[in-house]
Amino acid sequence: MTDFDSNQDNPLNPNGAKSGSQPAGLAARIRNYFLTGLVVAGPVLVTAWLTWSFINWVDNLVRPFIPPAYRAETYLPWPIPGTGLVIAFVVLTLLGFLTANLVGRTMVGWGEDLLSRMPIVRPVYKTMKQIFETLFSKTGSSFRQVALVEFPAPGMWSLVFLSLPPSGDVAERLPEGEHVSAFMPCTPNPTTGFFFYVLRKDLIVLDISVESAMTLLISAGMVQPDNNAQKKLASLAASAKAAQAARDTAAVK
Repeated sequence: MTDFDSNQDNPLNPNGAKSGSQPAGLAARIRNYFLTGLVVAGPVLVTAWLTWSFINWVDNLVRPFIPPAYRAETYLPWPIPGTGLVIAFVVLTLLGFLTANLVGRTMVGWGEDLLSRMPIVRPVYKTMKQIFETLFSKTGSSFRQVALVEFPAPGMWSLVFLSLPPSGDVAERLPEGEHVSAFMPCTPNPTTGFFFYVLRKDLIVLDISVESAMTLLISAGMVQPDNNAQKKLASLAASAKAAQAARDTAAVK
């Protein structure tokens, strides 16, 4: 594709036209201007809408716990957005401060001991606590690496996120070899997917960030990593093809 063709198809170049041809007609110019405005305003509007929705959600969640006498809308003709978000931030920060000292840790220990005695609540609380500690703790082990695994068929490769090796009891029952925990999210909703243990030797670790890989998955490949990461991804894909060819040759022999 030439530079002129590229410029003509780019909605951010509304005046683009083929070399040597007549200027674009009025309808074509309007279309290009509209697409340019959509590309510029679309991300801003979606980001603003998501931010506003999150603020309102937190406000509605916190408002029932605030006495009417302390609510801003009691004295003003309209509510102040973000009040619940500020209160939630202050309360959570204060809770973390109290938990960091001896008295707070003792009270948390009592609460956890009480929850551990409830048959239905115990597994739910324990699982949620481990997930939150993994995601938000500085020493947690969230997804650190991105890799390729040959799935769902030979010659087809999928992105997976790697976390920790399996624990003792699981590791003892797995086949011999170094295994690692892998999560393969679905597209375009990465909150669902498949979790499995896989041999590390069957993986091709990628030199791209988790954020870049997540963007690639959510966009279904329409948004590729930056140039350097894309070159590395292509190089690793070539290595995967070479490994597959070597396995096929070994199988024939």
